[in-house]
Amino acid sequence: MSAPTDTASITRRLTELRIEHRDLDAAIERLAHDAAADQIALRRLKKRKLLLKDAIGRLQSRLIPDLDA
Repeated sequence: MSAPTDTASITRRLTELRIEHRDLDAAIERLAHDAAADQIALRRLKKRKLLLKDAIGRLQSRLIPDLDA
């Protein structure tokens, strides 16, 4: 496995996930203020946002080098 390429692809994927997370946050905010909003759709968006947050955390941890203790 090539570390620079892997790091670059992880960084690129992190950027994509952060953008999607930010967009979902904005969509959730809009729906939350709409009294006629579909609650199931809102719940799905929130769940997707949490999944993205977890994926972002996993990728960030892959960027941290392993230290031999």
